[in-house]
Amino acid sequence: MPRTASPTSPTTPTGSTSPISPISPTLLALGGYAVTRLAGLLALAVAAAATGEDGLHRLKGRWDSVWYVRIAEHGYGHRVTLPNGDVHSDLAFFPLLPALERGLSAVLPVDAATAGLLVSWTAGLVAAGGIAKCGAHVAGPRVGVLLAVLWGVYPTAFVQSMAYTETLFTALAAWSLYAVLRGRWIPAGVLCAAAGLTRPTAAALIAALGITALVALVRERRLPARTVAGVLIAPLGWLAYVAHVGVREGSPTAYFDVQAAWGNSIDGGVALVLFIAGLPWPAALGLCAALALPVWLIVLCVRQRQPLPLLVYTAGVVFVSLVGAAYFGSRPRLMMPAFGLLLPPAVALARVRTRTAVPVLAGLALASGAYGAFTLLGSGPP
Repeated sequence: MPRTASPTSPTTPTGSTSPISPISPTLLALGGYAVTRLAGLLALAVAAAATGEDGLHRLKGRWDSVWYVRIAEHGYGHRVTLPNGDVHSDLAFFPLLPALERGLSAVLPVDAATAGLLVSWTAGLVAAGGIAKCGAHVAGPRVGVLLAVLWGVYPTAFVQSMAYTETLFTALAAWSLYAVLRGRWIPAGVLCAAAGLTRPTAAALIAALGITALVALVRERRLPARTVAGVLIAPLGWLAYVAHVGVREGSPTAYFDVQAAWGNSIDGGVALVLFIAGLPWPAALGLCAALALPVWLIVLCVRQRQPLPLLVYTAGVVFVSLVGAAYFGSRPRLMMPAFGLLLPPAVALARVRTRTAVPVLAGLALASGAYGAFTLLGSGPP
């Protein structure tokens, strides 16, 4: 696809033609992102030491991380029956992360849980690089750097430091989208297929590639063979795992049944509405205002005329996060891969001087780190 007209200068916010820095924008993006995550880890370490908790265990040995490690060490087949009779099966978890944990622990002197952290942290840097490339394609290198750093200070960015799939999926999605933006459809399809082995949210990425190709077909009345190949490859990972679960359980709807048992079925937003309706009215109003924020950001993304694949992907991730029956507290985390939501703030921040932008980002990093430490050492990640 042709490059979208930049809503801001690709060099400096003042319109100068000089580079934003003698340092490569990619290195700036990776360094800035790494600093945000190190700040989050430092906040967790300080809080854990003050409370006598094991911060490292919270990152790699609790909640969903335990399920991934069990799959890595023993394969699929574990089930837990809850007191109310619900059955939670490990088939709800996609296989790429545990496969990487198992492979890495086989070649390095680390256990599967530590391998999960290494995968997550490495994938976070890869994701930051891909996010920066997408941002630079849309609005120039300065915006790309800021976009990567803003993703690192997302309110639930502490999950990016856990042995979860958020960073791995976002890395695959960001580079897949960047490949599409550069017209490299086969690599985009392969990366999308890998994303489909990571999280069910890959449905949004598959839709982004498919809709982009469909629009191109309508406009040009033809599609190059590489575009067709990329679109056909894109859903193979997601479809393969859903089919595997169906064959294993003897039902074509088995995967969706497993997710429903976890409370993750698609209900069109009914659970969300009921949850809000059950709150006291001040809390309900505040929650509605919070939910309006991603919708407003999507509107800004449209007005910003973001490239179609990025726009569809971003809206798709937000949509899937809102219409599912999952626990409400998990929705901000589920939206985190939708990094396109941060493009409007990144563009706005690019218009101010660096000496103003840096303190703003530092403040956001401190707030994100403090919230992460509070959450991890409390009831757990949403």
